[in-house]
Amino acid sequence: MNSSVIIDTVWVVLCGALVFFMNAGFGLLETGMCRAKNGASVLAKNFSVAAMAGLAFFAVGFGLMFADGTPLVGLGGLGLTGADNSPATGEAYHGIFGSLAWATVPLEAKYFFQACFAMAAASIVSGAVAERIKLSAFLIFSLVLVAVIYPVTGHWIWGGGWLASLGFWDFAGSTQVHSVGGWAALTGAVFVGARRGRFHPRTGASRPLPGHNLALATAGGFVLWLGWFGFNAGSTMAADPQAIAHIAVTTLLASTAGVAGALLLNLVLHRNWDLTMMINGCLAGLVAITAPCAWVSPVAAVAIGALGGALAVVGVRTMDRLRVDDPVGAVSVHLLNGVWGTLAVGLFAQARYSGDVGDGLLYGGGAGLLGAQALGVLAVGAFVVTLSSAAWLALRAVVGLRVDEEAEYIGLDRAEIGVACYGTDLTVSGELLDLDEIQDAVEHLRLTDGMSEGA
Repeated sequence: MNSSVIIDTVWVVLCGALVFFMNAGFGLLETGMCRAKNGASVLAKNFSVAAMAGLAFFAVGFGLMFADGTPLVGLGGLGLTGADNSPATGEAYHGIFGSLAWATVPLEAKYFFQACFAMAAASIVSGAVAERIKLSAFLIFSLVLVAVIYPVTGHWIWGGGWLASLGFWDFAGSTQVHSVGGWAALTGAVFVGARRGRFHPRTGASRPLPGHNLALATAGGFVLWLGWFGFNAGSTMAADPQAIAHIAVTTLLASTAGVAGALLLNLVLHRNWDLTMMINGCLAGLVAITAPCAWVSPVAAVAIGALGGALAVVGVRTMDRLRVDDPVGAVSVHLLNGVWGTLAVGLFAQARYSGDVGDGLLYGGGAGLLGAQALGVLAVGAFVVTLSSAAWLALRAVVGLRVDEEAEYIGLDRAEIGVACYGTDLTVSGELLDLDEIQDAVEHLRLTDGMSEGA
């Protein structure tokens, strides 16, 4: 076998493993930003959704996304079946996955890398519906998302579909992974409804329900930050030194600028150094650079990331005003910055990085590329919102979306998982107290106080 095929395959699999490890990052981040009584529930969602997504993408999703077919959807390739002589490329390739014929790696390596992307899209939804959704409803929705919704838009963008033919570009998934997951998360948060006590019952004022462990959230943020280098640089699907180095630099700069943008805007608005906004600012910069990472300069990456971090802060405030409860800021990070990063291609792309993509509006390329990017944003958004809404409505009618009030009050660890994330490890006056009992009592006092204020 050609040595370049061996090197490319090792590169793709290693980067895929980094992307897979991002599941741990999502789990740690979400757990830390939620309350202790729901810790095991959050971890169970993140662990199980990775498994469900991998199976659904193998059975159905990969074929719908990458098999030859119509401009709307792939036809065939279920369970990785069908003709394929990868790693042959170009005219030497003979098979049904023509949209991936440019990648000099075996078909199984292509599936592995893309399956890890699909897992990430499903994990985005978890954070927005945390602490009140039924695990069964979440897992069924995740199957629909990864088996149908995600691969259809993926075919449009990466599978040789109609958006690709119109000149829409998304290098590593600002739209395909993050906006798709973000739109699904937004509809989920709306249909599931806010957590009990999240907004004042009379005035609608925001009443924060702080996470219980910022150390876990910070560790999760670092894991995601690390995994993103595999996410973006691995999308080369080849061990190309120049491309890998450039993407690593733009990814790093956008993420650091995202921290700065979020930190500074939050300081101006709230006069504090909010750690959660620093973490989300970093992730926002990463989401924003995901689409243009291969085609923009390092200076442009700083601008894209800084605005992305600021957008995360604005997004959290806007969601509060709209009374949409998103415990981890998933919509602000992934949806808003997925849109921004996609549009940034049309503004900041330079032909010196890719003649096929060409120059963006700010480099004399005219509005054509930006228009194609905007069309893709709107089309994907409309499709995902429509199908996600239908799925949520169907689930609400058949199995129900959220746990009952008692289950939400005592915590989903006890109500659904049957085991607490934390044991009895606090001692007060010689008596062992459960962490959840303490948090329940504090929440009860907060709710009682709120009802008194509204009386």
